[in-house]
Amino acid sequence: MIILGFLAAVLMGVVLGTIGGGGSILTVPILVYLLNVEPSTATGYSLLIVGFTAAFGAVSYYRQGLIEMKAAITFAIPSIIAVYVTRAFIMPAIPDVLLETPFVLRKDMLIMVAFGVLMLAAAIMMLTKKQSTNTHQSGSHNPLLIVAEGALVGMATGMLGAGGGFLIIPALVLLMGMEMKKAVGASLLIIALKSLIGFTGDLQAGIEIDFTLIGSLIACTLVGMWIATKIADRLDGDKLQKGFAYFTLIIATLIFIKELL
Repeated sequence: MIILGFLAAVLMGVVLGTIGGGGSILTVPILVYLLNVEPSTATGYSLLIVGFTAAFGAVSYYRQGLIEMKAAITFAIPSIIAVYVTRAFIMPAIPDVLLETPFVLRKDMLIMVAFGVLMLAAAIMMLTKKQSTNTHQSGSHNPLLIVAEGALVGMATGMLGAGGGFLIIPALVLLMGMEMKKAVGASLLIIALKSLIGFTGDLQAGIEIDFTLIGSLIACTLVGMWIATKIADRLDGDKLQKGFAYFTLIIATLIFIKELL
């Protein structure tokens, strides 16, 4: 199972690097089901792993001139604030047992079920939205909408440890009129910033860190990200997105079966 977990981490890096999101949603299931990490701890580990991986990809996109820094920072600031507050204050305040009657509802179970819902939403969005190669998309450029979505994505990231690229990219393309390749680069930068800064909230809350496990997973995801930077131009973005969406749908179904049945 450990080897399978590391191979899945490589896949995560490939997907994250080619479509700018989605791959990081695998991190928590990998940690919980393949590497036996507690869900609440796994969401924290995920932030660190995803943050490093996204930063690696963002540097590559930046060198190619494919990141619009102003737009990325506009989206990132409310997202960073939301993820830090969630990790440092909200998550530690949630009790381990939320409900005892008529059934026992534990914090870890709630995290995984919510993660399954997030994966289901991600799969639907990836199946219904096509990758675009147009040089520019018309957008409303509404700053309030951008700030609001940034904050919502940050809260989701803080609670579930997912990068949120599948939410960030539609916002950048549709609300800010950004072309797809630049949206991927900006998404990686935003994910890196909010994930790494969000993890400082875990450090403040006193998370116990398995440096060997995290280091190994980061190495695997960086290998996947490196592969992605070499093959991204040769891949069909629509087919890759659709294939990963179906894979995400399967994982979400398995989570529901395991946690609810």
